[in-house]
Amino acid sequence: MTGSVRIALDAMGGDNAPVEIVKGAIEGLKAYPQTKLLLVGKEAAIKAELAKYQYDKSKIEIVNATEIIDVNEHPAAAVKTKKNSSLVVATTLVKDGKADCVCSAGSTGALFVAGTMIVKRIRGIERTPLGTVIPTATGFSLIVDSGANVDAKPSQLVQYAQMGSIYLEKCYGVKKPRVALVNIGVEEEKGNEQAKATYPLLKECKDINFVGNIEAREIPNGGADVIVCDAFVGNVILKLYEGTAGALLKLVKEGMMSSVSGKIGGLLAKKSLKKSLKRFDASQYGGAPFLGMTGLVVKMHGSSKFKEVKAAIGQCYTFKSQNIPELIDKHIAAPAREALAKERTV
Repeated sequence: MTGSVRIALDAMGGDNAPVEIVKGAIEGLKAYPQTKLLLVGKEAAIKAELAKYQYDKSKIEIVNATEIIDVNEHPAAAVKTKKNSSLVVATTLVKDGKADCVCSAGSTGALFVAGTMIVKRIRGIERTPLGTVIPTATGFSLIVDSGANVDAKPSQLVQYAQMGSIYLEKCYGVKKPRVALVNIGVEEEKGNEQAKATYPLLKECKDINFVGNIEAREIPNGGADVIVCDAFVGNVILKLYEGTAGALLKLVKEGMMSSVSGKIGGLLAKKSLKKSLKRFDASQYGGAPFLGMTGLVVKMHGSSKFKEVKAAIGQCYTFKSQNIPELIDKHIAAPAREALAKERTV
């Protein structure tokens, strides 16, 4: 791919905006000079933050937006009424061809609605799932769907598996990613009606490496690369994952500080422990893309700091340079459109 990748950053979205968003933009530009960043939000506030840094002014543009969508607002109503919000304006830049990607740490629901209404799904893609990369004992895995569609039909879960496979292979270099369906047992006949109906469809799908069902306890061990489920299940797994990691870290720290021997052992193990914990730092993976939209829409964590913003910029660059939307259209959406056309002629 030639030319720069244009990324619209919602500078007012998230708990640490605009300070960490702008800092992340500066760091991201250093690491990925092939990008051009459009910082969307209140112009005065963004200018005040940019004044702290030295940077190539031809690579950053401010797009003024006077409103902010709060996380407590109803997503659809907020997107419809706050046309001049940073999130809506940033998303519209993608629709109008002025940006290739949009990143926001704001409301997940509002970003999903804006992406669906403004950027829109690729024709032939039934639903656009949220794909979140999580660290595991052996590397990382992708949960899809982790927060967009609480219910899903078997045919939609198959598309999740296909899109997740393309994303991991092209953006993360995972060859023939192992795809697994979340279930309460590994046997084919286990699960609810959704799982039972989805399993044979995934088994018959020739363009994915389906390895069967996966139980939740095997996810942290790296039992599969693409973890397929609806967003209700996926979000529960993700939140439990985050909560358990935080609780375990707290207990380890308390154990080390509970006695003199614990403190000494902690000092001796500090270097190795920090190295191990770094592998479980989710911020290194950037944000979570809504897969299957005509342009890239990335949701960053609400508490994102500059490192996650920087990683999300790199994520956008790779996603666009690897032509992920075009690949999804060619290999998944186009066959779906053809199959639907044949059904209508019968």
